[in-house]
Amino acid sequence: MPFSSSDVWVSSRLPIAIQRDGQSSAFSPISCTLIHGANEAILVDTPISITQTEELIRWIEDTAPGKTLRYIYITHGHGDHWFGLPLLQKRWPSARAIATPATVAHSQGQLTPDKLVNIWTRFFPDQIYQPQKPAEPWPSLTFTMEGHEFRIIEVGHTDTHDSTALYVPDIRLVVAGDIVYGDVHQFFGEADTTSKRREWLRALDTLESLQPQTVVAGHKRAGTVDGVFNIENTRQYILAFEEVTETASSPEEIYRRMQELFPSRINPHAILAGAKAAFGQNAYEFKTAS
Repeated sequence: MPFSSSDVWVSSRLPIAIQRDGQSSAFSPISCTLIHGANEAILVDTPISITQTEELIRWIEDTAPGKTLRYIYITHGHGDHWFGLPLLQKRWPSARAIATPATVAHSQGQLTPDKLVNIWTRFFPDQIYQPQKPAEPWPSLTFTMEGHEFRIIEVGHTDTHDSTALYVPDIRLVVAGDIVYGDVHQFFGEADTTSKRREWLRALDTLESLQPQTVVAGHKRAGTVDGVFNIENTRQYILAFEEVTETASSPEEIYRRMQELFPSRINPHAILAGAKAAFGQNAYEFKTAS
């Protein structure tokens, strides 16, 4: 039986409660992909906040009315891609939240005081549902819905370690998580060495080798096309960042030059984490707003 549809919901930009080097900012939009058949559906990734997740739930109800949400697949461990799980499972109690064992381990690390208290709840106070529980570890690299195969593609380090994409061969769809970015500045706070950035480039090669027709970026502007060209655009951004860091004399220079090279991309504040990390500084150290 063919798929009924695949649809992408893109979150609003959530304001960040601290200033980044003296400037107010908002988080990048987050993509959530719904793949649905005649009676069941699979969601890939969630947003951050209670309000965002409530909006996503209403969208799923409108987009796939009467269908059972069978799985929620999480592409990687960063909290901005799975903090909505408790509310989604409250609405669909039978839905199984799944991820690779490495992603689950990474997710558990996001709940330590160092990450949950010092970063996430500091960025978004009283906006993240509590208590949090990560996805369950999935023992295989495949699963099925209504007879259709879904393949988990492990690629290693991209904007974080142990990244994955979800590939749906029947419709040649790649839901790329943060392996691929849309028209949004990329995060290099953890891809802080040439070696890690080269690994990210190899991950893009892996996705290209699947010969997809559609590629959904983990962060994108709402309304933009989910084209394969996003892979090449992500590659060119990485190569540009590598070149800039080789010659820049300060994080401020990286910040300025990347904005000049990519003026149309959303959220230039995302550059700051990678710029700081490139000079051995704490990528997450920003000034608290008064």
